[in-house]
Amino acid sequence: MFVSIDFCLVPLGVSTSIAPYIAICQKIIEDKGLVYELYPNGTAIEGDWEKVFECIKECHKAVHNEGVVRIYSTLKVNTRKDKKQSFREKVPKVQVAL
Repeated sequence: MFVSIDFCLVPLGVSTSIAPYIAICQKIIEDKGLVYELYPNGTAIEGDWEKVFECIKECHKAVHNEGVVRIYSTLKVNTRKDKKQSFREKVPKVQVAL
């Protein structure tokens, strides 16, 4: 099943900058070959359900392996069965409507 998610990973108990941990996740997403887009408060990721959620699991494992004891993540999950729609198609539709 094709899925599009918004993923936000927040390592707790670290310095105010979480950029190094987000960079770890970005490398994992790229290695998985998933389509993604980093934005200021998270990352949009899309692809096969199993591949996307395995990626999320690997992000958590990798950040924990960096010594982070606790991670708080949020996910928004979008699936549809009538058609395959990329998250990159949605923004232009809004811009046209403006």
